[in-house]
Amino acid sequence: MTGDDHVLARDLAGQAGLRLLELRAQGGDPDVLRKAGDRLSHEFLVAALAGLRPDDVVLSEEAADSPARLGARRVWIVDPLDGTREFGEPGRTDWAVHVALWDRSAGPAGDLTAGAVALPAQGRVLSTLEPPPRSDVSAGEAGEGNGGDEAAVNAAPLRIVVSRSRPPGFVRNISGLIDAELVPLGSAGAKVAAVINGEVDAYVHGGGFYEWDTAAPVAVARAAGLHASRIDGSDLAYNQADLLMPDILVCRPAVAGTLLQAIREVTNAP
Repeated sequence: MTGDDHVLARDLAGQAGLRLLELRAQGGDPDVLRKAGDRLSHEFLVAALAGLRPDDVVLSEEAADSPARLGARRVWIVDPLDGTREFGEPGRTDWAVHVALWDRSAGPAGDLTAGAVALPAQGRVLSTLEPPPRSDVSAGEAGEGNGGDEAAVNAAPLRIVVSRSRPPGFVRNISGLIDAELVPLGSAGAKVAAVINGEVDAYVHGGGFYEWDTAAPVAVARAAGLHASRIDGSDLAYNQADLLMPDILVCRPAVAGTLLQAIREVTNAP
């Protein structure tokens, strides 16, 4: 992995996002627009990576999985249009482009080494090239002049971002247990970006998604110093034979213990 991989992830996500903005501006039937967006971004990313990283394998939501990735040294994990539903809704900004790199040489079992989340309708790209600084002040305390000590971060209710369309029931139970506020949002990339930017304190999801849904957001979140794990606290693993990822927790480190304990209580986990 080189510094160029960080640059490439950022640039490709941003360029795909600009193409999606141009397509979206043309309007038309929402379902046709969604399908065209998926196809346009996928074809751009795959062609660009084939030209610039010809020895790497690409795993994309919009293409059939190739068993070659399991023996590959480097795998780009991309979601050409995360939040396809929101992309087709005029005025919504919570959709994204995900580009991440998994490298076998990173750790005993390989790991994510670069990534970018473009939020085209918000005019920004978050990436591992220049990780956004994080704050341990809670979202509820932000703007009130409080410091980052444990008393301050726990003074206001936590804000947890959840799926617009399928918020898991156990997260509602968590909100009742610790008096947290639930904030619905679209794309997983937009949700993790909201945590990175300090707009919310955590993203909790259970119910299943796939590696491309979280690879780039997790790469950027880690680079920004956030906690990212399964909801039982175990590590997130990528480029696995089974692409299904059951659940995720991304949050400020200061509240990880509180949330993991609440998750154990509401799920009756040991």
